[in-house]
Amino acid sequence: MTDRPMSEPTFLILTALAAAPQHGYGVIEDVLRISEGRVRLRAGTLYSVLDRLRADGFIAVDREEVVQSRLRRYYRLTGVGAERLAEETARLRHNANAAATRLRRSGLLPTEGLA
Repeated sequence: MTDRPMSEPTFLILTALAAAPQHGYGVIEDVLRISEGRVRLRAGTLYSVLDRLRADGFIAVDREEVVQSRLRRYYRLTGVGAERLAEETARLRHNANAAATRLRRSGLLPTEGLA
């Protein structure tokens, strides 16, 4: 699909939506959990990424509901989005495995925790 690496926030947003459709705040909280607190999305950042992912066809609106007089929109991963996430997962895995192999062979760093 593309050779361009995906940003970490985009990767984590797609990962969050791979589990189930979610609304914006749910995605923010899930990304925080997935990243073990390293990635904290702001609402403005999230919604600009969601708009781009919708335009690219990677996600779609699953449903909308009104909660406390406010519209809550749920997003879901599309088939194209799942393919792109799988490609990026494979790319990252390949790179991480190459780094781990070289670190093991070099003997410069402990091998504990390396793939």
